[in-house]
Amino acid sequence: MTDVNDMTNEDRKLGFVGPDAPSESDMYRCVHCGLCLSACPTYTHLGVETESPRGRIAYMKAVHEGRIGITDRVVSHWEKCLQCRACEAVCPSGVPYGKIMEQTRFQVLSNNKQGADLKRISSMFLRSVLPRPKLLKIIAHLVRMYQRLGVQSLVRATRILQVLPGNLDKMEKQMPVMGSRFFSPSKGVFKAQGDTKKVVGLLSGCVMPLMQGNTMDATVRVLVRNGCDVVVPVGQVCCGALNLHSGDLDLGRALARKNIDVFLESDVDVIVTSSAGCGSSMKEYSDLLSDDPDYSEKAIWFSSITKDITEFLVELPWEPPIHKLTRKITYQDPCHLAHAQRIVDAPRRLLKSIKGVELIEMKQSTMCCGSAGFYSMVQPELSSRILETKMRNILDTATDQIVTANPGCMMQIENGLLDVQGEQTVVHVVDILDEAYALEEKDL
Repeated sequence: MTDVNDMTNEDRKLGFVGPDAPSESDMYRCVHCGLCLSACPTYTHLGVETESPRGRIAYMKAVHEGRIGITDRVVSHWEKCLQCRACEAVCPSGVPYGKIMEQTRFQVLSNNKQGADLKRISSMFLRSVLPRPKLLKIIAHLVRMYQRLGVQSLVRATRILQVLPGNLDKMEKQMPVMGSRFFSPSKGVFKAQGDTKKVVGLLSGCVMPLMQGNTMDATVRVLVRNGCDVVVPVGQVCCGALNLHSGDLDLGRALARKNIDVFLESDVDVIVTSSAGCGSSMKEYSDLLSDDPDYSEKAIWFSSITKDITEFLVELPWEPPIHKLTRKITYQDPCHLAHAQRIVDAPRRLLKSIKGVELIEMKQSTMCCGSAGFYSMVQPELSSRILETKMRNILDTATDQIVTANPGCMMQIENGLLDVQGEQTVVHVVDILDEAYALEEKDL
């Protein structure tokens, strides 16, 4: 830990302040037992106390007590956290680590102490583009043209970005691949096949409909196949997860309020998302807006009816596909589904219901893949190390396909397959369900 003697008087003034400061009751739940260490990806890869949940909380306490300030060195340890929340799942004291880390990063943001890479991404993308769906879609169209018309290959061949300032070369390499088609909210209703069991409001989200539009289409088809009317309300925005993880609580709350208003007007029975990261944040709107007199009760309603697609289908319950789909698969647990939402059984039940599918479990399936939203852009080296471990575990299964339930995991593992020249494909749980259901349509 940073020596107190290295701190100036000015440093010590930069402590936690305001209603969004981590609370003593939350921080001091940590009794430093160490059970979180083996669950933490950064600790298991780096092996130092400062890169563990316990070490990061120790820094929070030190700042709160005025022993150290919010310095660049302290911030660097907080920013290495993936916020995978694996520590929460094993913590016997119930430390709400995700919450206090978001609040800590809010304090970092408020004091203008973000690292250079995170500050750049925040200003260029998280605050400027992500909250504006129309602008995001325009940029996505331009990126798709850049990737598909040969411009990207030319730029990379000339290596021109390597000589330009601003780490443009690194940022370009981390650019997500746009999907073959985009998915968008609409005013229509996708009618249920047979009798209507539920009216579902589907979160379109921000990045997933641009990168995995086909998966969003599959989500609609699977819901319709299982007796649901599906509405994808126009006017919805990003769920705010990425902004919240970076500490931008104010913008995260603004996005949450907008989504609450839109879905409240849509008059749905349940709100479903195919993104584990989105679902985790949406289920916590009630806590995020607990002090808002105009939205606290609305947020409780919103969070209470939000479901992950796998969770919802199992509870519905779903109709298992009739036809056989012969395939060996392995399942990668998204962090915010397994650790934040504690959903591990539902996706496996869905996959095992498909005749002919052989599910082979990988080692450390619930350990983070290193995606963590924009983590691979701000911590590329550590993200790559974590991904390498994940890819070894995947390859050891000798399966045909990797299945997961989060867009960030899908993109990260696809990048990992490129590095190891793997021949497997990566799909969402709803993709493989949709494929199995489609075999029934061929018989009609």
